[in-house]
Amino acid sequence: MSDTSLYILIICTFANSIFSWNYSLKAKRLHGIPRFFAFECILLLALLNVSVWFEQPLKWNQIISWILLVTSIPCAVAGFLLLRFVGKPKGDFENTSNLVVVGLYKFIRHPLYASLMLLGFGIFFKHITITTNVFAVVNFIMLVATAKSEEKEMSKKFGEEYADYIKRTKMFIPFIF
Repeated sequence: MSDTSLYILIICTFANSIFSWNYSLKAKRLHGIPRFFAFECILLLALLNVSVWFEQPLKWNQIISWILLVTSIPCAVAGFLLLRFVGKPKGDFENTSNLVVVGLYKFIRHPLYASLMLLGFGIFFKHITITTNVFAVVNFIMLVATAKSEEKEMSKKFGEEYADYIKRTKMFIPFIF
């Protein structure tokens, strides 16, 4: 890893720590812990693959990569907008006062984490190595752990309404997972 990549890693890890503290841990929302590690895995994947980002653009893995990366964008945008305007957060965006069950949330409970999975796997497919494979798998595991932890928090907050919502939807992929 180059000196520049190391500096970027340090700065982004510091920013990730502040984000995790301010938006989750300070409010005792423990899903921020595995999410911190998911963000770190995505950062490491990006730093490891930055040199090959645009190499061989028509190679099979690059095509899969771009499909996943582009697909992650509408998931993230829709997820944030729905949380903001339908969830009516009090304070930070995670502290919604309404359970969001429309738009993407009608089909999957975690479009923002699904977008991070798509992003992580999209970056992974840029250059497949044992190291990037490990970070991609850890990212996936951490995002599943984040979602499960958040679901416990939402069950306490929204009660039976959230239990019914879990029965109607999938975690990340509509009708499948």
